[in-house]
Amino acid sequence: MSQAMFQSFDNENDPSRGAARVAALRDWLAANGLDGLLVPRADEHQGEYVPPSAERLRWLTGFAGSAGVALVLRDRALIFVDGRYTLQVRDQADMAVFTPESLVDTPPLAWIRANLGKGARIGFDPWLHTIGEVKALREAAAKTGAELVALADNPIDLLWTDRPRPPLEKVEIHPIAFAGELAREKLARLADAVARDGATHAVLTDPSSLAWAFNIRGRDVPHTPLALGFAILAAEGLPLLFLDKRKLDIEAEAYLTQLADLRPPASLADELAALARTGARIALDPALAAERLRVIVEDNGGTVVTAADPARLPRATKNRAELDGARAAHRRDGAAVTKMLAWLDRQEPGSLDEIAAVSRLEAFRRSVGEETQMPLRDVSFDTISGAGPNGAIMHYRVSRGTSRKLAAGELFLLDSGAQYQDGTTDVTRTMAVGSFTEEMRRRYTIVLKGLIAISTLRFPAGTRGSDIDAFARHAHWQAGIDFAHGTGHGVGSYLAVHEGPQRIAKTGTEKLLEGMILSNEPGYYKPGAYGIRLENLIVVTPAEPIEGGDIPMHGFETLTLVPFDRRLIDAARLSEGERAWLDAYNARVLAEIGPMVDGETLAWLEAATAPLA
Repeated sequence: MSQAMFQSFDNENDPSRGAARVAALRDWLAANGLDGLLVPRADEHQGEYVPPSAERLRWLTGFAGSAGVALVLRDRALIFVDGRYTLQVRDQADMAVFTPESLVDTPPLAWIRANLGKGARIGFDPWLHTIGEVKALREAAAKTGAELVALADNPIDLLWTDRPRPPLEKVEIHPIAFAGELAREKLARLADAVARDGATHAVLTDPSSLAWAFNIRGRDVPHTPLALGFAILAAEGLPLLFLDKRKLDIEAEAYLTQLADLRPPASLADELAALARTGARIALDPALAAERLRVIVEDNGGTVVTAADPARLPRATKNRAELDGARAAHRRDGAAVTKMLAWLDRQEPGSLDEIAAVSRLEAFRRSVGEETQMPLRDVSFDTISGAGPNGAIMHYRVSRGTSRKLAAGELFLLDSGAQYQDGTTDVTRTMAVGSFTEEMRRRYTIVLKGLIAISTLRFPAGTRGSDIDAFARHAHWQAGIDFAHGTGHGVGSYLAVHEGPQRIAKTGTEKLLEGMILSNEPGYYKPGAYGIRLENLIVVTPAEPIEGGDIPMHGFETLTLVPFDRRLIDAARLSEGERAWLDAYNARVLAEIGPMVDGETLAWLEAATAPLA
């Protein structure tokens, strides 16, 4: 197992520290005339992926999930999380200090509107909240007579005495063979988009957009090849690229100098203010750009143009080279995961724990990468390795204190992914460890039916993710069950494993366009007992014309190539069409993965992919 992964297991924060840290924060609030502070899990780029130096929420609360907000008041402290983390937050944060609230049903703005009194002053760091967030929060506070106060300095940074330094990892050039389009061509397209939006300039705040636009990758955040920085695009002329030159070797600096004027990140505010003073019209994405950027533009006489990040949709709709790379990466990854599952099936129940399983899976990925001369660059997220009741924690993070043995009669949920230079993977399989109950088998089959429903769907061009989410839940609802997460998220091309704007969820308002890669991952979770999730990655493709039809249709191509646990499939509960899809999928897995494995693994794979009886 890599050293980085060991650290992710060992460096869990002790929840008992929360009381002292909250007390110190309250002293600061009192000294500065404030009644509360919002602490989001965010950095200046507003992304899901943050470096250790920006893990302020985790430092304060102990909660290590990828989404959440704390609101610390003089007399109480709340932590808002979504349905993925309702169990995890209770394990990681001190429940004597923090009261959990729903980030979906009662988000901070709703709580503020319902609970804050007149005259209350709530501080926030304007670098850590988007323009849209702050607007909504201010409106909620105003309805109660409260006030949202932008802070010049973040008090967490003042109290966090051993805070890690910001990252300075090296930037690398992403080869054209994998990018499929020159950075110069991408930047020209983006300049045209800025002009179409009626702006003279646009600020790229999302490091994924920066990586895509300039064909660069980095290592500034865990598991995602991002170089943290900003860019100011111009409708005419070279962009400004704000990257620390200490991240650039001679080759990378020479490459980027041809594409942009390089600037130190600390000069972003001054450069933006100078542009604003010329009367520039500067596009900011209200869902991504920090509130501080809006203030800089408007305070210096510029005009903020509200527009989506111009790189988001081009980045999300993969070109031919990126899709070919994704297919190759999934074949390679499928071979590694298949070797892992075959090996796992040979182990005696109770002989290994969750961490040992993660270590073995990473070893298989590394060995397959070496064999195919496309090395594993990193895992794409901390592997979710949940045995028995730990599998019911949707985004469970195994640690040395929580690692369970894979015991007989339990289910084992393994959700993992890899970063290769040609693609990003994310796959989940749930396996029986020895015996299993009929309830487990029945609910596994329901989850599989949900996955097949999305896999086989045909839908009109222009359909949104929210329009199809219910198809994954139909079998669940018929059985009186559901799952508290979206059905699918977007996936990048050797970039973020959670990439927007596309998603399959009740909140998935973006149209599903040809070339978008998404996950397909229905689940079921029985707290204290077991969890089931099955996940493939899929890509939006034009569908075969339907006889008699008169509108363009889309469908999905499945990228992931890993067998399911056939012991847990109740074939009698599958329709003829579902059985046909599963048999065809298994035949494809055997045909594409079979030549990449041999010996015991091949024999196991042949049995695992045999047609349903």
